[in-house]
Amino acid sequence: MFILKRQDVEISSIQHPTRDQQVPILYYQEQTFRLISVFKASQEMEAKALWRSLTDNRGKACVLLEEPDRYSVWGKIRLEQSDIHSRGEVFTLATIMLLQAVYLDIAELLGNRQASLFEKDISGLLQQKQFPEISSPEIVKTLLTADPSQITKLPPWQEAHWMTLLEDLHKLGKSYFGDTNFAHQVDDRLTEMPEDERSLFISWLSQSPLSKLWH
Repeated sequence: MFILKRQDVEISSIQHPTRDQQVPILYYQEQTFRLISVFKASQEMEAKALWRSLTDNRGKACVLLEEPDRYSVWGKIRLEQSDIHSRGEVFTLATIMLLQAVYLDIAELLGNRQASLFEKDISGLLQQKQFPEISSPEIVKTLLTADPSQITKLPPWQEAHWMTLLEDLHKLGKSYFGDTNFAHQVDDRLTEMPEDERSLFISWLSQSPLSKLWH
């Protein structure tokens, strides 16, 4: 969307509503953006690749900020709609994004028929284990295909749900692909998450029993 210099924008921070931390916010032409990722000055290519991926492939409104010592990518938010999530919402969203990543890999590498079977497997799993607010295959289809930034109401899952889904998703993915490569480089699967939320989730994941499966 935009490649901007530091003098083009205003950067400040706001208090996170549920955590004791400040969230970096960028303002440009009465629009509000939240930090997604930071790159060193030597990583211009990587920064532009992420920015293009989000704007061209995902249709997101993003800013690439060029500074003398770094590059940073920022995603547009609407503060009045509470785009800043609580810890539980962060972990639920990250879990959904990992689920979507496996689903997309299956569709891309194994074809639509296998993707449909995976969708059926996941739907049966979530309903069998009585995940909150997962009452039909249509809701599961939405979870698998919705743009994460457009999910206005996340299901009220808790730690037991994240653990169960990620453990079963790992088993399912292994049965489809025949290996566990899909569960590596979790950080790359969550590039669309704001940096602070991504770090929070990965910190929890690395300290949980799931760290042996997802890393």
